[in-house]
Amino acid sequence: MTDRELQLHEAVQEGLPSAIADLSRLVRIPSVSWDGFDPAHVQASAEAIRDLLTGLGVFDSVQISRAPITTGERLGQPAVLARRAAKNGRPTVLLYAHHDVQPPGKDEDWQTPPFEPTVVGDRLYGRGAADDKAGVMAHVASIRALVETMGSDFDLGIAVFIEGEEEFGSRSFQNFLQQHREELAADAIVVADSGNWDLATPAITVGLRGNVTFKLTVRTLDHALHSGMFGGAVPDAMLALAPLLASLHDADGAVAVKGLHSREADTPEYSEEKLREETGLPDEVSPIGRGSILSRIWDQPSLTVTGIDAPTVQNASNTLIPSVTVRISARIAPGQTAVDALEALKAHLHANVPFGAALTIDDVDLGDPFLVDTSGWAIAEAKDAMTEAWGVPVVEMGVGGSIPFVADLVEMYPNAQILITGVEDPDSRAHAPNESLHLGVFHRAILTEALLLAKLNARA
Repeated sequence: MTDRELQLHEAVQEGLPSAIADLSRLVRIPSVSWDGFDPAHVQASAEAIRDLLTGLGVFDSVQISRAPITTGERLGQPAVLARRAAKNGRPTVLLYAHHDVQPPGKDEDWQTPPFEPTVVGDRLYGRGAADDKAGVMAHVASIRALVETMGSDFDLGIAVFIEGEEEFGSRSFQNFLQQHREELAADAIVVADSGNWDLATPAITVGLRGNVTFKLTVRTLDHALHSGMFGGAVPDAMLALAPLLASLHDADGAVAVKGLHSREADTPEYSEEKLREETGLPDEVSPIGRGSILSRIWDQPSLTVTGIDAPTVQNASNTLIPSVTVRISARIAPGQTAVDALEALKAHLHANVPFGAALTIDDVDLGDPFLVDTSGWAIAEAKDAMTEAWGVPVVEMGVGGSIPFVADLVEMYPNAQILITGVEDPDSRAHAPNESLHLGVFHRAILTEALLLAKLNARA
């Protein structure tokens, strides 16, 4: 280990309490970007991050910016953008994370208040503690450590882009890229919004599934009817919806939609026992799908009904329901476009709807899958930094989730190398109640990025 690397190790260790404290302050801001939540909280979160970046003292400019959403003139949520110019032929790296969070859900499902950061053992609990305010702080804390060891007069160019609406579909992302094309240009892009293999093993994400989400409304009647007077002769909407949703999967739980593709690829060993351990799947409930477990998660499509609008049990009356609306979330295997997948889903639904029920598909959100080119120098530097920070070799892994804007970044900056990293682990429970961050993983993620920045600074 060189003297500079040793100094970085010490700076990250000494700065960890401040990084955790700053992260806790960010978690206290309920920056949910979804419609129906107070946008003032997202603005407050952006302002707090602007102040953190300004306080580093290395950027030529730090600003909060918004762009029109892709469906109209309404502005998207505020993002934070900072940049310093490269000097002496050094590269520029763009550091991405997002500061908006998922809705917390029901308070009673949380062991601790969702927006009151709480340390229990070696984990920090709270909404956004892992996804993705820890990614924000990994960027901030790694730059702090670099400044601590080198001062502010280093040669590496750095751009920072902290998005404010990733959890709501990044609807202004493409316009934001156009609006700030020059400020965001970089030789390498670090997307800190993924996870690691386990608590002791780092991972770099090389494959992402795409997404297709939409609202599906099934209508069988113009208005509700008395179930006793017309039941048995007139179909209600729930009766039509149930077999339609069931048609999406076969008896093994594998996706049964013609035209949704899978990808053939080798996957690491991952047992059913490990799946049960990491997900809480009870012994009496079987996994679904076919093929290796990781191929089902990384390289095959999946379909999930994530919401339903129908009368509650408490408010149910003896009526035939005229219409029911569900939210469907599809994950698309690498190698297929989201547009093609949407057309396959539409064709299947229209072909399988029973009783001639009317279908409406709207509120569509699309994101393409992505495969990382692992042959570049930036991947090599990142793997070296990870191995040094964690003390063990890096795993290349796919992710079942989606980061649709990565494809947009590649389209805008085709020569930039993409690195997808993260601070999560299999028990972080992002998007779910009791989301948490393992503080040891957080420490190693900061150290990884600090070492990577130093390596890039030394690169001509």
